[in-house]
Amino acid sequence: MNFRRTLFATATAAVLAVAALPLTTTAQTILKAADVHPAGYPNVVAIESLGRKLEAATNGKYKLQMFPSGVLGGEKEMIEQTQVGAINILRTSLGPLGTVVPDVQVFNMPFVFRNEAHMRAVIDGPIGQELLDKITASPAKMVALGWMDGGSRSLYTKKLVKTPADLKGQKVRMMGNPLFVDTMNAMGGNGIAMGYGEVFSALQTGVLDGAENNPPSMFTSNHYTAGAKFYAQTNHLIIPEIFVMSKVTWEKLSKDEQALVVKFSREAQLEQRALWDKSVAEYTAKLKAAGVEFVAVDQKPFYDATAPVRAKYGAPYADLIKRIEVTK
Repeated sequence: MNFRRTLFATATAAVLAVAALPLTTTAQTILKAADVHPAGYPNVVAIESLGRKLEAATNGKYKLQMFPSGVLGGEKEMIEQTQVGAINILRTSLGPLGTVVPDVQVFNMPFVFRNEAHMRAVIDGPIGQELLDKITASPAKMVALGWMDGGSRSLYTKKLVKTPADLKGQKVRMMGNPLFVDTMNAMGGNGIAMGYGEVFSALQTGVLDGAENNPPSMFTSNHYTAGAKFYAQTNHLIIPEIFVMSKVTWEKLSKDEQALVVKFSREAQLEQRALWDKSVAEYTAKLKAAGVEFVAVDQKPFYDATAPVRAKYGAPYADLIKRIEVTK
């Protein structure tokens, strides 16, 4: 009996001692972030930096977990997961997003920007903010956080290409958007819509004769080892990329937490840009060292050839295109 009383007294004292401890919140919310690009890629690094800042600012309430290299699917699949809140933060290209939020199609058109400096002036100004707001206000169930550089996209092929005529009969991978397939067809090739993760094997097996992208993507995807040895600098697409938060996630944040996400997103946009410029120079050098031939081309024939594409897809955005043209 004495033993039982002693045991009860000891247990009671332990419970009281725990109850007397200061209350602390140990629950931590994991934010899943995703990207098709690999770890170390500028876009991935910038989002990871955003996550670390948010974790520090909220005393560990939120922790970001990055899923790079398309481990959660292609961009189309990841957009769908973001819409339902299965992915919290997503960096995606505008190609697949254009089928969800049509207004961003204006940035997807060939040669809509004169060069990368022109593109940055547009996304950093009122036009860029207007499109972010439209995405957030759309039924897409995503909050647009900011822009990222996607570089200038050019052709890389197994055969030398210098003119639209050189593309005749060549099967070239394009992002999954009819606008891009039409762009390649207008440029003289045979545009093939295909997921990013399928391109390497398609180049290896001859299903594709080429693809188009920027130097960092060409190198990190190893496409240059699958037979693509010529990089024709057409710069036909200069498409900014975007990062978004699931609206499901956004609406669970307090106003102060939302303000932190906005602040750190702006910093992530600028951090990615600096990293991007550095990576383009580095990966261009690596591709050249690996034997890829960078080919200077006259862009005008490609520009002229794609005029019908701009006319077809740009009609609803005529006023916006004029505003882009006069942006300096």
